[in-house]
Amino acid sequence: MYEVIVLRDGYSRDDEGEGVHSMRAACTITLVKGPKNIIVDPGSPWEKQLVIDSLKKHGLDCDQINYVVCTHGHSDHIGNLNLFTNAVHIVSYDICFGDQYVSHSFQHGIPYEIDEGRVEVVPTPGHTGSDVTVLVRDTKQGTVAIAGDLFEREEDLDNPHLWQDNSENEEVQQQSRINILKIADMIIPGHGAMFKVTQESKSSLRVVMFYEQKFESVSPSHYEASSSEYVIIEED
Repeated sequence: MYEVIVLRDGYSRDDEGEGVHSMRAACTITLVKGPKNIIVDPGSPWEKQLVIDSLKKHGLDCDQINYVVCTHGHSDHIGNLNLFTNAVHIVSYDICFGDQYVSHSFQHGIPYEIDEGRVEVVPTPGHTGSDVTVLVRDTKQGTVAIAGDLFEREEDLDNPHLWQDNSENEEVQQQSRINILKIADMIIPGHGAMFKVTQESKSSLRVVMFYEQKFESVSPSHYEASSSEYVIIEED
């Protein structure tokens, strides 16, 4: 049986300062410990020692990691790949070991099996064009989905702007989210704590996003436009 261990909960928050809008963010770093040891999203270069020390707490060093998976290629998720030179690297849809690259049809929806029936990497695009999620089955928590920024944090189930504002393709990402909600018992998001997928979340899966624009006459020759966006959840 595999054990899924969150080494560090991710976070993201606005950081206003000196008149410049910026944000602070760090990804969730996860260890999957078992017959194949896997690190998912190993953080930024500034977190090198955090990663090394966290692995030691669980009886491992970097050379004992068999796979490192980056759910997508943003800088806060890929910064410590060079710590794991004994591991197969899966970064978005790329799979390599050293200079050898393995062809795999993620773009056609085909999962990559790390440990058949127990651990697989599945394509879940939307946040970027080539995101992946690690599915770990038959754990003490049930099926755990390590999803990267497919889910920002648990609150984005009720506040879609938390994930939509950073999405390259909202429609595709929404479908990927639905696919994971259907099968996962627990989700580890990219920038928050692990959360349980409730039955309510599973039974309210189809989200329809509407965008409405209205034109109002303010004079015989001039119209002003107003727009609104809203979400309707259709029950199965």
